[in-house]
Amino acid sequence: MPGIWTEEQTEGWKPIVDSVHEKGGIFFCQIWHPGRIPHSALDNFILFWRAVPDNKEYIMPTPQQLRANEIPHIIEDFRIAARNAIKAGFDGVEINSSNGFIIDQFLNDQLNDRTDEYGGSIENRCRLALEVIEAVVKEIGADKVGIKLSLFSQVHGKKDSNPEPLATYLANELTKLGLLYLHAVEPREEPRCLKSIRMAFEGTLISSGGYNKTDGDEAIAENYADLISFGRLFLANPDLPKRFEFNAPLNEHDRSTFYMTDPIVGYTDYPSLEVAC
Repeated sequence: MPGIWTEEQTEGWKPIVDSVHEKGGIFFCQIWHPGRIPHSALDNFILFWRAVPDNKEYIMPTPQQLRANEIPHIIEDFRIAARNAIKAGFDGVEINSSNGFIIDQFLNDQLNDRTDEYGGSIENRCRLALEVIEAVVKEIGADKVGIKLSLFSQVHGKKDSNPEPLATYLANELTKLGLLYLHAVEPREEPRCLKSIRMAFEGTLISSGGYNKTDGDEAIAENYADLISFGRLFLANPDLPKRFEFNAPLNEHDRSTFYMTDPIVGYTDYPSLEVAC
């Protein structure tokens, strides 16, 4: 998977960022730490997420709880990644605090069994997220920082026991920090669950979760969200905005190609729409 923690990686991103800017795009770099998800025996986390290489069977080890003196190093890693992203030319960063990665692991009371200042109460479970965000905001400015959350989703089979107050508290704190946007994932089995976040967060709210064009238009018209993000539809339709504009048919995505290490199959091989001028 790509990284942005070394000078070499930062330099490698520059022509990619430039190419997006040349086409008039705005480019944010999503930064995250997998925490307990990857297997220590694997060099490539994405391979483990998608399929075990060489048909080998790996037994997940019991995660080791972070010691309190290790947490500042992780916060520093986020700060450095954000600094490097701006150095590479990105317009900002999105701190991925969703989908079971390390910050989400701390937020979820069904996963976080710590007894120190990072566990127990909502305030304590949000501490890592807020300390990471504060460090990144101090480094690059709040106007260049967004966050992605999935507070209403299951994390490897575990859902927070009471996500509404957690969402409200965190959204209020993010407003105080002046974040540019909050990108929230709605689980498909629980649509339109972001009302508490909508009320508490004063920045731009982006919603994601199985939307199509009609659903997205309705959510924005109702002021439920400010923007709608698309994942699978964009993978299969590189010109999705154009297809939406012309109400054109969409390519079907091929899930079997998701998270492959091949840079072409499933990523750049979907046909584009040709529209006569």
